[in-house]
Amino acid sequence: MRILTASLLVPSKINPEKQSSIYFYRTRRRSKKNYQVARLLEPAIFEASKLTVLFSGVDEENHPGKLPRTYTFTHCDLTSKLTLTISQTINNSQLQGWHNRLHRDEVVAEWKKVKGKMSLHVHCHISGSHFLLDLCARLRYYIFCKELPVVLKAFIHGDGNLLQNYPELQNAPVWIYFNSNIQEFNKIECLGPLKEAASSNEVHGPHKEKTLPEPCQESCTCCFPSRSLIHGPTSISDVNF
Repeated sequence: MRILTASLLVPSKINPEKQSSIYFYRTRRRSKKNYQVARLLEPAIFEASKLTVLFSGVDEENHPGKLPRTYTFTHCDLTSKLTLTISQTINNSQLQGWHNRLHRDEVVAEWKKVKGKMSLHVHCHISGSHFLLDLCARLRYYIFCKELPVVLKAFIHGDGNLLQNYPELQNAPVWIYFNSNIQEFNKIECLGPLKEAASSNEVHGPHKEKTLPEPCQESCTCCFPSRSLIHGPTSISDVNF
């Protein structure tokens, strides 16, 4: 049936060898598209061998409740390589280049201590930078929800020594900030404890905990850092649950 369809699309003057090559090209393109669609539906898998971890100004001894600690996570579509920078500030140099500016598929995160309790705050850019992102905002939201457990696994693997020294951090709640200029996708969701959020196949909606921790308004020692290290919505008033 495919051969018949392909032959109807090829002029009769073209010789059989060229017809075969055109059919093969069309079939290969269909197979590639089907493979890409299938990959979107399959559970995301974390491969530690593809992860490169870079440390800058931090080590496993520095508790994030005393020294700022952020994660900058990117990946390369061409090589499937993952890069995670662990530092005191977001690694902006890692986010430069036409690929990152066009796709905006980076994930950045920071540890926070709010009223004495630790939590991990993760930011994803859904749409807003340019119209192409706006057109596929729903698909981007779906992909981020599907891939976030992989990102959290990368955090746990890359910062394993810190979590081994301070195992209580694995029970810290994870808050996901979906940043979008479209109200439907501009939201904050809690995924529950880090170790549980990383073990799931994908994000299945908000955790039962919906109260985003709010820092003290006045200077204190129970909240750190005093201000967010990431640009974007940082409180309930900025988004919709």
